[in-house]
Parts: sequence; C-alpha cells; structure tokens
Amino acid sequence: MSEEARIAESNPSAESPGRPVAALFFQRYGLLLLVTSIALAADIITKRIVEAQIPLYTSIPVIGPYLSWTHTQNTGAAFSLFQNGGAFFIVVALIVSAVILYYAPRLPAGDWLSRVALGLQLGGAIGNLLDRLRQGYVTDFIHFQIPEIGFDWPVFNIADSAIVVGVIVLIAASFLRGNKA
Repeated sequence: MSEEARIAESNPSAESPGRPVAALFFQRYGLLLLVTSIALAADIITKRIVEAQIPLYTSIPVIGPYLSWTHTQNTGAAFSLFQNGGAFFIVVALIVSAVILYYAPRLPAGDWLSRVALGLQLGGAIGNLLDRLRQGYVTDFIHFQIPEIGFDWPVFNIADSAIVVGVIVLIAASFLRGNKA
C-alpha cells in the first residue's frame, strides 16, 4: 500500500484530489450545521412564543409548582449568572463560535458525537448572541422548582440547555475516545 493510501485510510477526513468540495464540506460541517440549526430554531421559536404570549415576569404553571414558563430578561450569562455583562458575553459568544467552526473540521471523520456536542454549543451560543444583539438581553423562561425543599433553579432557555448538554456530551465523547485508545 502506498504512503498516500495509508494516510488517507488513517484519516478519512483528509482531502483527496478525487473528492468533490461539496462532499468534503458536508463531511466536515454537515452534522455540525444540522444540529446547530435545530438547536437555534428551537431556541428562537420558543423565545418568540414566550415574548408574544407571556407578559414579562409572569409565570404559567406547566407541571404543578415544579415546572413553569416564567418570562424573564437576563443580561448575564446562563442561569442568570454575572448580570450586566452584555458586551463581554457578545465577545465570548463570537470567540466560542469561531473556535467551534475552526475545530470541527479537524475532528476525525467518525467522531459524530463530538460534532453533535459542538453543534449544540454553537446553536446555543448563537441563539443567546442574537438575543443580546437584538434586544440587549436574553429571554429566559424555563423555571424548575421544588418548593418542598426550597429548591429554585434560575430561569433559563433552550440555548442555555443546548450549551450545557453540548458540554456534557463533549466530555462523554472524550471519555469514550479515551477508553477506546
């Protein structure tokens, strides 16, 4: 087997002269962009529904006192941390998005789990970034509580959830890669 064939076999994502550019683009970015689009669409749609249907600082119970839709405005980070950091979070979202777009095509061809994780993170980052650019704050609405024990989780949104789930999946994927090695 030639050296070139061995390299191509060990790294299926490597460019080859016979592969169309569109196929390479899809292999490197397709799943990432699909997951990003789904997370972003879910975030935008749910936020706009909440903004249109639920008055600000009003709660609508969904599952008794445990889950409610509570329309709030968040100038901080996920889960209402670091309030009034708008410009800082815009810069962070842009940097995170750029790093994800740079890193994604460098993943091994079969590492779909990492691409899903990065897609969730990118969709969440863009969703909250768009809110900050559009209105100066992020619309949050998912509110978990357990009143019997005094537990009251900060109000969050789909974008926050996508980022957190993406980080968890990325950590799991790195452990899985480590166990296979």
